[in-house]
Amino acid sequence: MAELKIVGTAHVSQKSVDEVRAAIEEFHPDIVAIELDPARYSALKKQARDPTVEDVLEVRNFNSLLVQWLLSYLQRKIGVDVGVEPGAEMKIAIAEAESRGIPIALVDRDIRLTLLRFWKSMGIIEKIKMVFALIYSIAEVDNVEQQFDIESLKEQDIIDAVMEEFRRFSPNGAHALIDERDAYIAHQLILLKAQRPEGRILAIVGAGHRQGINDYIEHPQKLPPFDALAKEPKSFPWAKIFGFAVTGLFAFLLAAIAFSGVGLMVLLYALLFWIVIHGVLAAVFTLIAGGHPYSALTCFAVAWMTSLNPLLHAGWFAAYVEAKVRKPPVSDFRKIYECDSIGEMARVPLFKVVLVAALANLGSLIGTFLYFILIFPLLHIDPVTVISAGLHNMYAWASMLI
Repeated sequence: MAELKIVGTAHVSQKSVDEVRAAIEEFHPDIVAIELDPARYSALKKQARDPTVEDVLEVRNFNSLLVQWLLSYLQRKIGVDVGVEPGAEMKIAIAEAESRGIPIALVDRDIRLTLLRFWKSMGIIEKIKMVFALIYSIAEVDNVEQQFDIESLKEQDIIDAVMEEFRRFSPNGAHALIDERDAYIAHQLILLKAQRPEGRILAIVGAGHRQGINDYIEHPQKLPPFDALAKEPKSFPWAKIFGFAVTGLFAFLLAAIAFSGVGLMVLLYALLFWIVIHGVLAAVFTLIAGGHPYSALTCFAVAWMTSLNPLLHAGWFAAYVEAKVRKPPVSDFRKIYECDSIGEMARVPLFKVVLVAALANLGSLIGTFLYFILIFPLLHIDPVTVISAGLHNMYAWASMLI
């Protein structure tokens, strides 16, 4: 029967590098399984082409990309494996295996699929909570960076505390980023054991995944179906439904005002406030992100329109203008993963393009909520009176047409 040994590591840890090297030397594996997917393996080997700003603009996954970069930054700071970026211990595992002629198995799920399932698994409230928790965690890590003991993160009680905190803020996100990958890797290791019944398999995984993988291997009946872990998630299109609902509500509001008899100026002010509130907030959030004034002006010009079209977002236009102004080089994508601080990261042009897109969209979204909250006080009219009168007059007008 195949013999399997799992080594749990902490990223950016010299001790983990030494442990990986020693494990390969002492265990004499027939195959080394590493917690990487082909995309990250190619990136580590410098075989992959870095995405260009055109690639980023075309995919338009600004929010998930921003979260990926922040997760990667947090990982580099404290060494906790969330599967975003390979660490030094993965590099040494590959180097040692290649130098000894030992085959390498890539047993992790495609990071793009993982991040897609991660982002789509969460509701809007969970996404907001998770982002704020991530920002808070980064701030805390930056504050205590000099006193932090990287090696302590391999101790199970510390790992459990970190994972529990993650689950508290984002249970669905933790399931996609941790639990599903534990199951996916366990499936791959079980398959390797079946293919090499007399072999010796050495698996190099992040310390946070070791217990979950072990549990699945010891109790394979608990494993979810492999196909369910390896396909894109189907999620209810809440964002589009919300967008169409906003469009319908705004159209209804204008119709009610128009038919209520309060006057043409009130209707024009209702339109003007929609343009100004969305434009100002989208532009202000663009500037908060460090965006160029041209990007802010673009947001101001289009936010009123994109907020009425669920298929368009103000941030897309802002990102396009920001990219034209900043002209991020291809090297920016790799440079983001090498930054030592959030401030340094924010100065990278490509990061600024993505941040501008995300915050511009957030500003426009806040503008939508504020508009429906403030519109009647701003117009100095009673909503009940206006809507009831508008509905009555619309019904009378429709009856006349019939």
